[in-house]
Amino acid sequence: MMISERHAEATAYWTVGPEQGELRSEELPARGPGEALVRTLYSGISKGTELVVHHASVPPCVAGAMAAPNQEGDFPYPVKFGYLTVGVVEDGPEGWTGKTVFCLYPHQDRFIVPVESLTVVPDGVPARRAVLTGTVETAVNGLWEAGPRLGDRVAVIGAGLVGGMVAKLLAGFPLARLQLIDVDPAKRAFADALGVDFSHPDNALPDCDIVIHCSASQEGLQRSLQLAGDDGDIIEMSWYADRKVTLPLGEDFHARRLSIRASQVGMVARARRHRRTNSERLALAVSLLQDPLFDVFLTGTSPFAELPGVVQRLADGTLDALCHVIEYPAAATPPIQVQSTNAQSAEVQSSEVQSNEATR
Repeated sequence: MMISERHAEATAYWTVGPEQGELRSEELPARGPGEALVRTLYSGISKGTELVVHHASVPPCVAGAMAAPNQEGDFPYPVKFGYLTVGVVEDGPEGWTGKTVFCLYPHQDRFIVPVESLTVVPDGVPARRAVLTGTVETAVNGLWEAGPRLGDRVAVIGAGLVGGMVAKLLAGFPLARLQLIDVDPAKRAFADALGVDFSHPDNALPDCDIVIHCSASQEGLQRSLQLAGDDGDIIEMSWYADRKVTLPLGEDFHARRLSIRASQVGMVARARRHRRTNSERLALAVSLLQDPLFDVFLTGTSPFAELPGVVQRLADGTLDALCHVIEYPAAATPPIQVQSTNAQSAEVQSSEVQSNEATR
């Protein structure tokens, strides 16, 4: 069978205006040495950050810093954005073809990246669950920043995707107390599924050693100051984009010597920055996903063709989700043959996608 001289085509999701998204076709470049062609199986919508992009609310002063790996275009639009993608390597260097991989890549049905950008999904992690790798990585980074200790009293404010993920990981720590706090009483069932105590903000226990704030609300951050004990730490994991936040720093913030510290996944947390790489952090995150309890974070699935409408429904609140999964028609699609840039191009071999699932 001869190698096709044409380049492969791909379809990707682009934000093209405020609350406007569309699928666009594009031509993939030829695969070069050290690169892999990946056929996407699933991607996940990281609702908080991706809706900021959907609303064209990225502040210009941080547009460069907040760009996702493998992003194309610039904020506010047109921009190809996203970072929770799982696929199978269709063609790549020796030993890579057929592997299921996670990549910080936008929503796209096929793509070519250096193999250094790929994290191999362990055999015990279903491909659908692996879309959570980037969110687990965010939670790991937040905990490295927070540094919880034996017997600590910890509160997590905001029972969304990131807050729930932080609480899930903290549930394995030898803490004296852990509460997941949210204004929505329906989140109690979610907390129960995680095996974590739930509380409304009004009833939350004070004198915390650490408060991790994930609600992206002014009220939640204000409550964090109230729940932290003297000399306590508030780890801020929310991104407010272009919204202004007012805090009562004229009350007891100064007298009680409280600290507010940001955690952002773009860099490894300060406490581990000299001893862990981004790749090592991702490998740790995907290994944790062997626990089937993480499936509680996957709250719906839609086909790739419906992605523009799904994003808009998430934005207007008609679709509620923690992590909504986008499913690609990969299993029914034969592999595309791509001309490699090296002299020894070889035919792309078809491979079976192996996963033990029952759905970036």
